[in-house]
Amino acid sequence: MVTLNRIYTRTGDGGKTRLSTGAPVPKTHPRVEAYGAVDELNAQIGWARTTLKAEPVLDAILARVQNDLFDLGADLATPEGTRTAPDLRVLEGQVARLEGEIDQLNAELGPLTSFVLPGGSPAAAALHVCRTVCRRAERDGVRLGEVDGEIVSPAALKYLNRLSDLLFVAARFANGRGADDVLWRPGATR
Repeated sequence: MVTLNRIYTRTGDGGKTRLSTGAPVPKTHPRVEAYGAVDELNAQIGWARTTLKAEPVLDAILARVQNDLFDLGADLATPEGTRTAPDLRVLEGQVARLEGEIDQLNAELGPLTSFVLPGGSPAAAALHVCRTVCRRAERDGVRLGEVDGEIVSPAALKYLNRLSDLLFVAARFANGRGADDVLWRPGATR
């Protein structure tokens, strides 16, 4: 259980923060950028969920994803080789669950005949924003792993990659199960 009695600590006033291990790092450190992008994604998903009026299946999936994203943030905030209690790491089973949910939602969608433009319903548009934030979080995670001495769990990167796919399928699902998708028409505005 996490207990937060004091919200402000003043420790970040000088541009530094602490990882879950207590190690101080600049707020611009690639590890902070990576878990910060995951935090932003979680907030965007929370906002998107407020637009899902008649989609309890999507809402339940996204509620689980939001919890996973806190696990992922803890994973990214804890450098490999350091032990904390509890030692939260994203697991392959969480990736597999996303794959099953993608297949479940996708089974109700018609085939794509073109690329999908973000839009349609408010819920679909919000989920497309989540998808793009997720792709940025994935790039930040990859960038962190490219820094000498920094290790990022392969399962964490897989999770973000699958999550962006889930968010794409979820946007189509929210768009009348794909019937209300806004399709790209190549060269239509020339």
